[in-house]
Amino acid sequence: MRKTRSLRILLGISMLLAVPSFSYAMNKATVTNIEKRFVQTLFLSDLLKYAYESNPSIKASKESWRMFIENYRIGKSYPDPQLMVTWFPSPIETRLGPQDWNLTLSQAIPFPGKLTQMGKVLEADTKISKLKLDKTIKYIVTSISSSFYELIYIQKAMDIAQANFDLNQKLITIGETAFAQDRALFYDIAKAQAQTAQIQYDIFLLEELEQAEKARINTILNRVPDAFLGRASDLLFRDVVYRLDEIYDLSMTLQEDILIADEAVIKSEEAVKLSRYESLPSFKLGLFYAAIGDPDVSVPPGNAGDDAIGVQLGLNIPLWLGKNKSDVSKALAFQRKAKADKVSIANQTKEKISRLWFKLQNSKRLITLYEKQLIPQSIRSVQTAETWYRQGKGSFSDFLEIQATAYNFQLSLARSMADYGKTLVQLEQLAGVILDKKIKEKKGGNTP
Repeated sequence: MRKTRSLRILLGISMLLAVPSFSYAMNKATVTNIEKRFVQTLFLSDLLKYAYESNPSIKASKESWRMFIENYRIGKSYPDPQLMVTWFPSPIETRLGPQDWNLTLSQAIPFPGKLTQMGKVLEADTKISKLKLDKTIKYIVTSISSSFYELIYIQKAMDIAQANFDLNQKLITIGETAFAQDRALFYDIAKAQAQTAQIQYDIFLLEELEQAEKARINTILNRVPDAFLGRASDLLFRDVVYRLDEIYDLSMTLQEDILIADEAVIKSEEAVKLSRYESLPSFKLGLFYAAIGDPDVSVPPGNAGDDAIGVQLGLNIPLWLGKNKSDVSKALAFQRKAKADKVSIANQTKEKISRLWFKLQNSKRLITLYEKQLIPQSIRSVQTAETWYRQGKGSFSDFLEIQATAYNFQLSLARSMADYGKTLVQLEQLAGVILDKKIKEKKGGNTP
């Protein structure tokens, strides 16, 4: 029977040990599949999934949350009982016989309600730690998304630069022919060559920036900095469906820093209640046992040699009123500080949202300006300049100048789109919700 029971216990332990390893195997398989896609095309969703599994900051924050969960369980439990054994080298003689040793077992008992109140304070710490985990995850999401938008810009800029480099090579050939026909100046040829060299330098610079941005992404993913990453897939333009005042309201109820400040205020209020328990006594319940030997007398009493058993009851006396009053004053000061911090964090959050909102709207205006006006106009101007030059109505220098302007407009559009995407993810981090779709309304309030 005992052998069968031991076998069941071993099987149960082996099953418990198998659960984490199976979970890790599934995560490892998922990560491996994502890594295979990395060498072909980069998708933002793959990067975010991989980061959740591998980023050390997220792992550290998860373990910190688990620490506070265990700390909550420890803090609201009774203190460990105490066992004290006293042995006498020279036994103490009593009427019933010599006392060889005694034993005391005691248990401290806090004032009723103190442990419950302590649990409320520790529960607030646990919630704050969970919110810090959410904040860490959102920070990593924002960092990866910003790098992803920057990588898209760099790769688009490389495509634009390469296309203009090829075009300028053709322009140099056209200019050399025109120079031989006295239709262009040597200055025009030199200018075209200088523009081509500048574009070639831009390409080299962009290639280095691409490697630097990929190294940043790899480090966030806890990979080797020079691990190979493919080309980033383009992202759709996302338009914000909220007004500025609505974003302010969302941040006050959904943003992690604000929620952490709210929990800090709740913790301070519970800490004030807990501090008032310091002026109340705590109790101690104990059991005393003394081993009594046989007395060395000719006529021993009837209960000679009987061991002694006693029940103990004690309490601590909160006599020092000044110390207890300071405990309450300290908790009240902590409460006032928490409330002031909450107001300060709310103001700072609104200020950041305001600046990001302006930057977002400005990027949007630039995108519209370049897409709808400047680039179409520059393309038409390039076509017109080329036609006039071929017809002898315009100069080769004007043709080059207009072509350079069109190139700069194309780069500026790519830059504005990247800035818009990066600003949007930063704004969403502060708002605490995706801003290109309305959150669903439910009874009892809005939930993301």
